[in-house]
Amino acid sequence: MYESITIIGRLGKDPEMKYMPSGDPVTTFNIASDRQWNGKDGSKQKETTWFRITVFGKQGEMANQYLSKGKMVLVEGRLSVDAKTGGPRVFTGQDGITRATFEVVANTVRFLSPKSEGAAGSAPEGGAPASNEGGDGEGIPF
Repeated sequence: MYESITIIGRLGKDPEMKYMPSGDPVTTFNIASDRQWNGKDGSKQKETTWFRITVFGKQGEMANQYLSKGKMVLVEGRLSVDAKTGGPRVFTGQDGITRATFEVVANTVRFLSPKSEGAAGSAPEGGAPASNEGGDGEGIPF
């Protein structure tokens, strides 16, 4: 069996890197993917879906170093479901509204923003495959 998801979106905030007890790096960041269409009345409609991305190993280090808020990225990986619900992680935002986020363990992260866009420094072309190790899915995307 095989499961894969591909997402293109922009980072909602800078990545955060931590280290597992084994010393291996793990980086998390959130991306927003927008879908736009014209409604029946001709008005523009927009829907934003948030994804929480977890990247392990060397690619996690690269993501932490070169990605920043607003950068566009392509992520390929697998969905990681909430153990309690079997679906997306559901939480209550600071404004009291119930929200959901989909968690993805990345296999591949590709940097799509031009080098001149966003943070200083030059990002490498594309990305390398990341490890599929499990991780702690704590945190809220906002």
